[in-house]
Amino acid sequence: MTILARIPGAWVKLVIAGAMALLCQVVPVMAENGPSWAWFKYQDSIKKEWVVIDDPTNPKIVTVQPKTEQTTPLKRVLVLYPRPSSAYDIAITKLLLVFAAKEMNVRFTAIHFGLNDAEGKAAIKFAQTNRFDLIFSMGSESTAWLYDNFRGGSIPVVTVCSKDPVQLGQMSDYESGSGNNFAFTSLNMVADAQFAYITHLRPNLKNLAILVDSKNVSAVQTQAEPIAAHATRKGVNVIMGSVENPAQAREELVKIVADAVRAMRMTDPSLANSAFLITGSTSVFKEIRTINNGAGRVPVLSMIPEIVTAGEDTAVLATGISFESNAHLAAIYGTDILTGRAKVGDLKVGIVSPPDIAISFLRARQIGMVVPFSFFEAASFIYDYAGAPVRSTRNE
Repeated sequence: MTILARIPGAWVKLVIAGAMALLCQVVPVMAENGPSWAWFKYQDSIKKEWVVIDDPTNPKIVTVQPKTEQTTPLKRVLVLYPRPSSAYDIAITKLLLVFAAKEMNVRFTAIHFGLNDAEGKAAIKFAQTNRFDLIFSMGSESTAWLYDNFRGGSIPVVTVCSKDPVQLGQMSDYESGSGNNFAFTSLNMVADAQFAYITHLRPNLKNLAILVDSKNVSAVQTQAEPIAAHATRKGVNVIMGSVENPAQAREELVKIVADAVRAMRMTDPSLANSAFLITGSTSVFKEIRTINNGAGRVPVLSMIPEIVTAGEDTAVLATGISFESNAHLAAIYGTDILTGRAKVGDLKVGIVSPPDIAISFLRARQIGMVVPFSFFEAASFIYDYAGAPVRSTRNE
């Protein structure tokens, strides 16, 4: 897998107790949430290089520091979380692995601010008071909040696990830097490229049902609407399946998927030229079993490679930018900024190219779908007819 960014040229001692005490003064303690880092999860692969330390009195802060003492100057990095997410678990793991590989002396402080203005501003004050060198905004919600509240601030910000900043109006284009303290990376493929992969799989595509959480504004604006508009221009009937209440996504999706299949049969009785497409909406993709059950033999495709997994509860195929690949790119941006190889405001929007492809041959066989050989050749993640990984970088 190749990771590139649209940029010219080559790729571009905190006292913990005192810091914890300062943060405890401004961030409310929520011990009722269970284990102190229930929102902060990671893969075991980081344990060789990193030590994770929580504060029993404040479950909203976690510190991650190198296991071995470093001789180079310490860099302090804040990672701002809006909520727990399996996507963020993957992203933080990759960030830590890349920083470890580069042998940088970095201490990470992760803060769960819950999209609360007061807690977010307290986290920024904490970072400024303790002279942090970099902030990673974890997820589109954190990025949007920081963009509104800390654009032009004193600490560089690199976005990770966040959707397209151009389509969200945070950047004017893909060819210029921000000119401020933000460096953006994107989880999104451009719509025409995404559509090209779908029609390579279904050359006579007649119906495309797009599943999205209507409350997930970034997924609607940067994923669902662009691909819907492009497909419509190409003469494809678009069925927008929007979950209105994320807490009841399963119940809503049962009806949404059934209604979509009925609509598909009106123009495609055999369903041979129809497909479902899952966006990066957590409330939607976590219900993959429900979607598969309702879709029957209609292929369920995903914009998110991680939705193709081992076992039966999986999309059949995905083309997109994985959380892991995006985090790898964000880590490179971060290390370049910390080492002075790049200025944050000069970095163009980082987009992984080519995209990640993931295939479940188990699911393909179940629905009778033939996977083109070109997809197999380029796939980053492949699961065999038993649903076991045969080509994968994930820890499963």
